[in-house]
Amino acid sequence: MELDEIRTISNGLKTEVRRTIIGQEGALDLMLVSLLCKGHLLLEGVPGTGKTLLVRSFSKALNLDFGRIQFTPDLMPGDVLGTNLFNFQTNEFSLTKGPIFTDLLLADEINRTPPKTQSALLEAMSERTVTIDGTSHNLGEGFLVIATQNPIEQQGTYPLPEAQLDRFMFKYVLEYPSEAEERSIVTRHGHQTSMPKLDEFGVQGVADLAKLEEMRAVVSAVKLSDEIVNYIVSVVRGTREHPSLQFGGSPRSATMLAAASRAYAALQGRDYVIPDDVKFIAIPGLHHRVVLSPSAEIEGIRTTSVINEILEQTAAPR
Repeated sequence: MELDEIRTISNGLKTEVRRTIIGQEGALDLMLVSLLCKGHLLLEGVPGTGKTLLVRSFSKALNLDFGRIQFTPDLMPGDVLGTNLFNFQTNEFSLTKGPIFTDLLLADEINRTPPKTQSALLEAMSERTVTIDGTSHNLGEGFLVIATQNPIEQQGTYPLPEAQLDRFMFKYVLEYPSEAEERSIVTRHGHQTSMPKLDEFGVQGVADLAKLEEMRAVVSAVKLSDEIVNYIVSVVRGTREHPSLQFGGSPRSATMLAAASRAYAALQGRDYVIPDDVKFIAIPGLHHRVVLSPSAEIEGIRTTSVINEILEQTAAPR
C-alpha cells in the first residue's frame, strides 16, 4: 500500500461520515489518527453535539464490529467483560462474553459509572486482552475504545482517575457548531427526534480490518527524525517543568505523541513527520495527562493555554 491509497481511503471514510455528521472535522481527524496507531479516544461535549452519532457513523464506514455500552451507576465489571456461567447440560462452565468483545467499542457516558467498573477497561485498553477467572482472552487487533462524557453534569458522575485518562491517546472537546453548520444540521435532521438510522443516509463501508492493518504497516514506517524526537521530548519535559502544572506528561505520552504524529503525517500524504504534525497532536494528546497546580486552578488558568505556551517556548526544528 502507498501513501496515496491511505489518503484515498481516509477521504472516503470522511465522505461517508459526512452523510450524517456536519462539521466536527477536528474530531474526525483524531478518530482517523487513533485508528491508524491503535489509540483510544475520549470525546467530551455537552448533550446533543452528535458524539454518539459520530462514532456510529465512523464504525459503519469502517466495516468493523460495533459494540456499545451505556454506562450507568449500577453497571458492574461483569456486565462489561462477561462471566463464566455453569451449564447444567454439560456440567461445565462456559464463557458468556460481554459487549467488550468487539472491534470498535463506544463507551457512552463513561463517567456515569463508578471507578470499580471503569477499571474493567484498563487491561483491555492497554493490552487488548481481558482476564476472566484467571484466563486471558484476546480482543483482536481491531479493538478500539471511543468513550464519551458530559462535562456539565456533576450529579451522578464519577471523574475518570488519572490512570484511566492516561489510557486514552486523545481527549477532544467537541465545540458547538457554527451558525451555518447548525442550519445544515436542522435541514438534514430536523424531520425526526430519534437517533438517525444510518441506512437511510446511505452510509457504506469503505475499509475493513485487513485494509486497516495494511494502512498501519505504512504508518509505522513513516520517518521520525532525531530532531523531531528531540522536539517531542522537549515538549513533554516542558510540561513537567512549567510552574502552572503540578504533574506533567509521562514517557507514555511522549511515545503516543510520536506514534500519532506519524499517523497524522501519513494522512497528509507525507512519509516523514514535521513540527506542525506534533503541534496539531499536542493539545488533544497532552491536556488530559497533565494536572494544574492549585494556584493555577485558583487563577483560572486552563491546561490548553499552558500547553500552547510550552509549544511557543520550545524551539521547533527547521
